[in-house]
Amino acid sequence: MRLRYVRLVAVTAAFVAGFARAADWPQILGPKRDGKSTETKLNVAWGTEGPKIAWSKDVGTGWAGVVTAAGKAYLFHRIEGKETLVALDPATGRELWKYDYPAKYRDNFQFDDGPRATPTVADGRVFILGANGDLHAVDAKSGEKIWHRNILTDYEIDKGYFGVASSPLVVGDKLIVNVGAKGAGIVAFDVATGKEAWKASDDGPSYSSPTVAEIDGKKLAIVFTRRGLVGVNVETGTVMFDLAWRSRLDASVNASTPLVRGTEIFLTSSYATGAILLKANGKMLEEIWSNDTSLSCQYNTPVLIGDELYGTDGRADFGTGRLRCIDWKTGTVKWSRDRFGCAGLIAVDGKILAVTEAGELVGFEANPAKYVELARGKILDGKVRSIPSFSDGRLFARDEKKLVAVNLK
Repeated sequence: MRLRYVRLVAVTAAFVAGFARAADWPQILGPKRDGKSTETKLNVAWGTEGPKIAWSKDVGTGWAGVVTAAGKAYLFHRIEGKETLVALDPATGRELWKYDYPAKYRDNFQFDDGPRATPTVADGRVFILGANGDLHAVDAKSGEKIWHRNILTDYEIDKGYFGVASSPLVVGDKLIVNVGAKGAGIVAFDVATGKEAWKASDDGPSYSSPTVAEIDGKKLAIVFTRRGLVGVNVETGTVMFDLAWRSRLDASVNASTPLVRGTEIFLTSSYATGAILLKANGKMLEEIWSNDTSLSCQYNTPVLIGDELYGTDGRADFGTGRLRCIDWKTGTVKWSRDRFGCAGLIAVDGKILAVTEAGELVGFEANPAKYVELARGKILDGKVRSIPSFSDGRLFARDEKKLVAVNLK
C-alpha cells in the first residue's frame, strides 16, 4: 500500500456554488454529491396501486440524470442526431426552452449513443458534457449558449470505451472535468469563459464524477480517475496526492463517485476490484480496510447514513446486483438482499429510495439490523441506468424511452 502525505477535513456544502434552495437537486447525487436529500414528509405508503406518477415524457437516448434548480428541471438527451438540453417545468413537464447541437458520437458496442454525463447547475449557468466531449455553458434563464469547447479535440484524446460520461464539478469560479489526457488528466475551466485555468495529472478518464473536500485548509477536488484516486488543489491545480487503485482488467471502468467523511475517503468499483476505505492519520493517508467481498459497485454510488453504507453490489450485465448494508468502519456486511438488481439510491427523510435497473421504485428503511421494505411499485418499463434525483417531493427517473416524475409528497 503506497502512502500519501495529506490531511483531510470534512466536505462543506459552501464549496460548491449556486445552491439557492433546499429543494434543489442541481447536480449528480444532489447538493453535496452524496445522494442525500434534506427534505421531509416523504410518502412511502402508496400501497398496491403503486406510487403516483405526476407526469411522464417521451425522451431520446442517453443515461444523463435530471437535475433541478431555481424552479426548473433540466433534461439532457439525444434526439434526431442532436444532443439536447431541455428546461422543464418540474410540476408539469412542460418545455420552457431547449438548446441543442449536432451529436457525432457513435457507441462501438451499440449500447447507447449518449449523452451520459448529468448536467451541473450553478450561478445561473447549466454545464453539459456530451458523449463526444462537447462541453457547454448555457444560460439557465434563456437557454442561450454562453461558451463551448470540445475536450476530445482540444486535448487530442479518443472517446474511450463508452464516450465521455463524468459529470463536471463546479467549485467557486472553476469547472473541473476529468478530461483524461496526458498532462491534462484533470482540467479546471473558468466557469464564465471556458478558458483553461489549470491542468494536472496524467490519469485517463473515468465514468466517476468528482467531488470536493478540504485539505490543509484548501479546497481539493477528489477525483476517481481511470487509474485511481487523485486530489488536486482547486485554486492552483497542484496534485496533493494520488493513489493507483483500479481493476487489473483493461475492459473495466471506475464509475462510482468518491464518498468523504471527516478524514476518510471511500472508493468502490466492480471488475474484481472491490472497495477501499482510506484515512488521514496526521499527514499520512493509510488504508483502513479493502476487499472485494463487501460492496463492489459497478456504476452506482452508495449512500452513507450514520456508520452504514447502503448500496448495490455486483454487475448489471451479469445479473448479479444485490442490495447491501455494510459497516463503514470495517467493511463488514450487515445484511444482503439477493436479486434486488443494481439501483440508484437516494436517502431522504430517514428512508432510502431505490430505482432499480428493472424500473421499480422501492422504499426501505435505513436500518442496519435488517432489510425492511416499505413499498414497491413499477414506474418504468425499460432498462434503467441513469441516476435518479429528488426535488420538492418529486422523484425523477428515466429509462431508454421515458422520463417520469413521481409525486412522493
